[in-house]
Amino acid sequence: MRGKGMKSLRTLRIALFVSLAWGSVAGAQSWQPLTTHPTFSASNPLLLTDGTVMVHDACATDWWRLTPDNTGSYVNGTWSALASLSAGYGPLYFASAVLPDGRVIVEGGEYNFCNPVWTNLGAIYDPTTDTWTPVSPPSGWSSIGDAQSIVLANGQFMLANCCTKQAALLNASTLTWTATGTGKADINDEEGWTLLPNFQVLTVDANNTGNLTHAEKYVPSSGRWSSAGSTIVKLDDTNANNSGSHELGPAVLRPDGTVFATGATGHNAIYNTATAAWAAGPDFPDVMGEGQLDVADGPASLLPSGNVLVAASPGVFNPPTHFFEFDGTNLIEEPATSNAPGEPSYVGNMLLLPTGQVLFTDFSGDIEIYTPSGSYNSAWAPRITSVPSTLSRGGTYIMFGKLFNGFSQGAAYGDDAQAATNYPLVRITERATGHVFYSRTHDPSSMAVAHGGLVSTHFDVPANQETGVGDLVVVANGIPSKPVRVNVQ
Repeated sequence: MRGKGMKSLRTLRIALFVSLAWGSVAGAQSWQPLTTHPTFSASNPLLLTDGTVMVHDACATDWWRLTPDNTGSYVNGTWSALASLSAGYGPLYFASAVLPDGRVIVEGGEYNFCNPVWTNLGAIYDPTTDTWTPVSPPSGWSSIGDAQSIVLANGQFMLANCCTKQAALLNASTLTWTATGTGKADINDEEGWTLLPNFQVLTVDANNTGNLTHAEKYVPSSGRWSSAGSTIVKLDDTNANNSGSHELGPAVLRPDGTVFATGATGHNAIYNTATAAWAAGPDFPDVMGEGQLDVADGPASLLPSGNVLVAASPGVFNPPTHFFEFDGTNLIEEPATSNAPGEPSYVGNMLLLPTGQVLFTDFSGDIEIYTPSGSYNSAWAPRITSVPSTLSRGGTYIMFGKLFNGFSQGAAYGDDAQAATNYPLVRITERATGHVFYSRTHDPSSMAVAHGGLVSTHFDVPANQETGVGDLVVVANGIPSKPVRVNVQ
């Protein structure tokens, strides 16, 4: 577990970035700043199931909502305040997830109000009532801290204790916990979890001094961890760069069934879910003599093309940040954000939007959006098989189809932050006006990625939906289905 001295230094850097980066403007062609900058230190972003984005103010109790404009643009979106967490809970680096019922859960925090405490506080947010409810920690847990979390294929939320081998499953109805995850080889600290097509969860060990390239998999049916083989190359930075911080980079599942796992050593690895075998991936380069790039904590996101956008920087917690797309074979450097020259990768968070763009936050007042090139394979698109042709404003409906959860969780970080979006969104574009409306989705029958079977989801048509003929699509991982004509009454 990282020492408090290192953590305190990271907090000071955050404060510096906020003061230096306020109001900056993106210069790169692929990045575009929001038209309206946030008035807070934007950190963790989460995509709600009504298409709006929920963003946390670092080390504070407040949360904010970004609503796209009536053309569906997030760049031109507007900000509004959401309900705040309880007065005693202002986390930084914490577990988070959007649950199948549309609620949002946040757990723990490496800091509370920027004080390093590895808190065990938690809360759940209901967007239909704009209220937070405290959640007690699993029995006997004195810490949760900068823990990893995941929503399993069956819809259950699974949470780690950052500082032990413990994990627990949440009963979302009663807000109670059940212990799980026996057989873990090392403690959970600094590791990330990736949901696989076979419903299992993949992780790369960050604290296994007896086996420095060991990976593990969690099997939900047994509640146990077992070996997932060797990553071939060492990914965590223990004893590298004179650091004992045990950092790792994010791991992202791609539509071809491979997981791109990034390292804090400059090395990367690729896990083939079909063969359960690892191979070494391309190393990050040394750009312009700045030093070996790596991801000692940092964000990545799947793109609609199947590429992975990832942020890397030299050494452990050093600037500058460079952005790359991994195309399955090569790392291709892309333009950077305007703040990147002064930032290490760990300050970044990514969120895959329903437009296929990636929203990027960095603890400053400058949120930028990446618009990638390339197109998606039509076989990856969700397919609607059944939806009512006549809808009413304010009504709740059920629809059926395939690939409603996409091929991946989307964005990844590991510990410190999670922003998965493997749930369906419903978007209706009115033909007469071209205006875009999102219906709130909830209670999908599955949260499994790369799931070829029939899936259902409920959706609530908003009360302000324009009436008339519209085109309805389901969006997953930023990829829309073919439109279905609906009549809104």
